[in-house]
Amino acid sequence: MSDDKNTALYAFQKYGDMVLRAAYSCCGSYSEAEDITQDIFLMLHARPVVFKDDEHMKAWLLRAAINKCRNFRKSFRFSRTSSIDTKDKENSAVYCMDTTDIEVRELISNLPKKYSAVLYLYFYEELTINDIAGILRKNPNTVSSLLQRGKARLRSEIEKIDETGGCHEKK
Repeated sequence: MSDDKNTALYAFQKYGDMVLRAAYSCCGSYSEAEDITQDIFLMLHARPVVFKDDEHMKAWLLRAAINKCRNFRKSFRFSRTSSIDTKDKENSAVYCMDTTDIEVRELISNLPKKYSAVLYLYFYEELTINDIAGILRKNPNTVSSLLQRGKARLRSEIEKIDETGGCHEKK
């Protein structure tokens, strides 16, 4: 790792994309995810944190992203506005909802946050249940239960899409 002056830069270069993906997964809006990611690294730059190792840094960044997304979802701005990302989908000429990676991420982000955070960390960041438990500050058994319930809900959502034919064309 590097010295305190370059901690934020090092963290951004190494984990910037991961934090952006986590924020997008949790808040469902790419523009908000970019803002959240920027806020996290600016916060780290303004008040450097001493990390034991890269895994500690990674866990801290993921925890910060999840917390910022929770705060965003509680905010007045979230409850009173709609995302440009949503408007783009509504206005697109062809919007096909098959179960590709992007749509699955959207389905995950639309699940209750207690499931979406666990599913994202498990599937996309490939963390173990114990690692997720540490990041979310939950018991590993609780994380395991949330993971199983989240998978069942995700499976149900995918089946709903498959039953409706999956692809909806606007003409």
